[in-house]
Amino acid sequence: MREDFLHFLWRTRRFDLSDLLTTDGEPLEILHFGNHNTHDEGADFQNVQIKMTDLTWFGAVEMHLKSSDWIAHAHQHNAAYENVILHVVYENDINIYRNTEGSMPSQKIPCLELKNRIPHAIYREYWSLLHNEHAIPCQPHFEKVPIITKTMWIERLLIERLERKSILISEALERNKNDWEETFWQFTARYFGSKVNAEPMEMLAQHLPHRILAKHKNHLFQTEALLFGQAGLLRENFQDDYLKKLKKEYEFLKHKHSLAEPLPTQAWKFGRLRPPSFPTIRLSQLACLIHKSTHLFSKILENKDISTLTELFDVEVSVYWTEHFVFDTPSVYRPKKFGKEAIDVLLINNIAPFLFLYGKTHNDDALKERAIGLLEQLNPEKNTIIDIWKTLHISADNAAMSQGLIELKTNYCDKKQCLNCSIGNAILKDKTTS
Repeated sequence: MREDFLHFLWRTRRFDLSDLLTTDGEPLEILHFGNHNTHDEGADFQNVQIKMTDLTWFGAVEMHLKSSDWIAHAHQHNAAYENVILHVVYENDINIYRNTEGSMPSQKIPCLELKNRIPHAIYREYWSLLHNEHAIPCQPHFEKVPIITKTMWIERLLIERLERKSILISEALERNKNDWEETFWQFTARYFGSKVNAEPMEMLAQHLPHRILAKHKNHLFQTEALLFGQAGLLRENFQDDYLKKLKKEYEFLKHKHSLAEPLPTQAWKFGRLRPPSFPTIRLSQLACLIHKSTHLFSKILENKDISTLTELFDVEVSVYWTEHFVFDTPSVYRPKKFGKEAIDVLLINNIAPFLFLYGKTHNDDALKERAIGLLEQLNPEKNTIIDIWKTLHISADNAAMSQGLIELKTNYCDKKQCLNCSIGNAILKDKTTS
C-alpha cells in the first residue's frame, strides 16, 4: 500500500464513516474533509473541520501508513505541522505527541486508524491497478469508463501539459532576463535538432545569442558561418572552396564578437538519422530561418492564421547543401526543406506553449485559447504512445487530444498515478465492501 491510497480514500470518502472513534475511543465526526495539499509544505489536507466530544476543531490532517512515520519524517521538528488536529493512519503503531513550549506537558495528537475501515473490493482493485503489467494499468476496465469522463480528463491534461512546458520556458526566461525573443530562439533551435540533436542545438543557441545573429541576418553566408562555426563543425581542413571561405569568415566573426569556444564536434550525432535530418542540414535550414525572419517571436504573436505560421518555418537549405549532406562529400542535387511534419512538431511543442505562457504572463485569456485552438487545428502526433491508445479504441483527432493522451500515459499511467487520475477514480468509484 502507498500513502496516496489513504489520500484517495479521504478525498473520496470511500472508507467506513460510521461510528468513528479515535484510537483513544473518543467519538469523532468529520464536518469538512478540507482541501488536498499537493504542492505546499505542510500537512496533506488543510482547512479540515472535525468534532470530538463537544468541541469543534479547525486545522489540518496528516496521513501516514504507520503513525511512527510522523517521527521518521521528522514532522515533530517542523512548524508547518503544528496545526494538525487529526493524524489519519492505516496502522497506529505508536502514540504521537505535539511538542509544546515551556513546562506544559506534550499533547497527544488524536489518531484515526483506517485498517479495518477500507472496503476490500476497493483495495483489491487498487492493488490490481498498481501491480499489473499492462501499458495502461486500467486497460481491462478502460472501456467501462464513461466517454465523457475520459474526454474531460484528456482535455484537462492538455492544459496540464501546457502548464508543465510553460515551467521550462519560464525558467529559461528568468535566465535570459525576461527576453522573450532570446528564449524563443533557444527553444526553436532545440526543436530544429529533433530528439537526437536537441541538446547540442540548444547549447549552440545559448553560445550564440540571437542579438548577434540579428546583426548578420541579411547575409546568409555570415549566418551559416556563425552557426556552423560555433557548432564546432568547421575545425577540419576542407577541400571545398566554399567551406574554406566559411571557416575563414567564422574565424573573423568569432574574433569580432568575442564568442565563446565552440561546441565539441563530437556533441553532434549523425547515427540513427536519415540524411535529411543530419545536423548539417538542420543548421543550414536554421540559418535560412534567421535570414528570412526579423523578430520571429513578435511575428508569432501577430499572426493568428495557421497557414501564416507554417509559412514562417517553411525554409530550405542554402545552395551548397542542395548537393551535400556532409562536408566535402557531394551528393545528387536535392532541395531539402524543413518538412510539414517537422513544422507541426515545432508548432505543437514550441509555438503553442510559448503562446500559452505569454497569455498567462500577460493575463490574456484570448492568447491562451489561441494556443489551444492552434493544437486543435494540427494533426495528431504519430508515435508509439498514440498507437497504444488506439488499441483501447481511443483515436486522437487532433494534436490537442494527442498531447492530452501523451500526458496521461507519461505522467499518470507510467508512474502508476491511478489515484490522481479521473479515469482511475471512476473505476474505483462504484466498488463497495465485499
